[in-house]
Amino acid sequence: MKNIFMLFVKVAVLSSCVPQLFTQTSSFSELPPQFQQDTSSKNIGLISWKDYFGDKYLQNLIETALEQNQELKIFLQEIEIQKSEIKARKGEYLPFVELRSNAELDKVGKYTRNGALENQLNILPNKPFPTPFSDLMVGTVASWEIDIWKRLRNARKSAVMRYMASQEGRNFLVTNLVAEIASLYYELLALDNILEIIQQNATIQENAYQIIKQEKENAKVTQLAVNRFEAQVFNTKNLAFEIKQQIVQTENRINFLLGRFPQPIERNSKSFFELSLDSIEIGLPSQLLSNRPDIKRAELELKASKLDVEIAKANFYPSLRLVASAGFQAFSPKYIFEPHSILYRIGGEILSPLINRNAIKAVYLQANARQLQALYHYQQTILNAFVDVLNQLASIQNFQDSYKTKQKEVEILNESIDIASNLYRFARADYMEVLLTQREALNAKLELAEAKRRLLFSKVGIYRALGGGYQ
Repeated sequence: MKNIFMLFVKVAVLSSCVPQLFTQTSSFSELPPQFQQDTSSKNIGLISWKDYFGDKYLQNLIETALEQNQELKIFLQEIEIQKSEIKARKGEYLPFVELRSNAELDKVGKYTRNGALENQLNILPNKPFPTPFSDLMVGTVASWEIDIWKRLRNARKSAVMRYMASQEGRNFLVTNLVAEIASLYYELLALDNILEIIQQNATIQENAYQIIKQEKENAKVTQLAVNRFEAQVFNTKNLAFEIKQQIVQTENRINFLLGRFPQPIERNSKSFFELSLDSIEIGLPSQLLSNRPDIKRAELELKASKLDVEIAKANFYPSLRLVASAGFQAFSPKYIFEPHSILYRIGGEILSPLINRNAIKAVYLQANARQLQALYHYQQTILNAFVDVLNQLASIQNFQDSYKTKQKEVEILNESIDIASNLYRFARADYMEVLLTQREALNAKLELAEAKRRLLFSKVGIYRALGGGYQ
């Protein structure tokens, strides 16, 4: 008894330490400046993805993915499993009622206690016990564990918390699915425009190549100049083949996420450079915590782990079970439903762990470790959310500035191509200056398309970081 008492003392001390650790380590008193400013209570993460992504082709792709994506369907079955777990836990603290029937036949030895009793008694007036003896029974048996320490009720609450966490997991999956499809769609638009830029530059370079060939025939330039221009034409055309392959792979990736076989993706590539970003409003820190599904999921998992500790602690305490049965029992079918064949029994039992307390203690310590693990994961998720938002906000600002700067560079280089070509015609510049200007202009245009792509990716990223995408 002394050992059991000391074990209960250790359990109480250990359980008192966990809430203190939770209180000390779960506070985030210092928030980034962007979240300390209550300039607006709005949050673009609260906007429906249909309103945030206005492109009708992109909307159709997202709707198809939400209906047919296999990974999402697999996760929905996981939710159904968690839902069934709630029903199972609920049934554990309700009475168990079973219908029982049995039939048996036995013969006891004549020189045993039971054999001697049967030899001295009659089963009915002037009728000895039959040999062998048959025994028939039909009835109901009920048992009910009285949930004194709330072990069973906490198990049900824990199952409910995990079911709700699985729902948030589904929302998190939808958020990332919407974000990935939007990113791939914008990448596809960027690739289309990059391919068009390359083809346009290939045409310009082809024209320049034809001019150089004519001047070679007039002995104004050497074969070296002709070869350099021709090599550049081939290089540009080779870039086009690489972009075409990337377009095929991107389309197939989108089709995979949509749960369908490869087919062309409808899109409006002409609007790529006209796509604009709406005003970005991150809202309050409380909105971020209440809207991001990964944070809500981690919080629910933490609550469930806390209940698991209470369940494990209750295993140290005695349990009370009520047992009752009622039915009919007789040695012959013709007597089984007689009033004298009625039987009933009611009783209770108290069970307290004694020998296996080390095993129960191990389970309790595991539950505490899992609770701390869930706590650290919750903190990590919150920290990751804030860092994610700050990164996305910085990327939007920097990529906007980069795109504006690159636009000016492209304008200057386009003008430089005409200037270099005219200077070359009047022999005031050599062919290397023309080649270099064309190459710089092509690179600048490709970088402009890439800057626009990164800017649109930031639009998707900030919406995902603020918890949008599943409304």
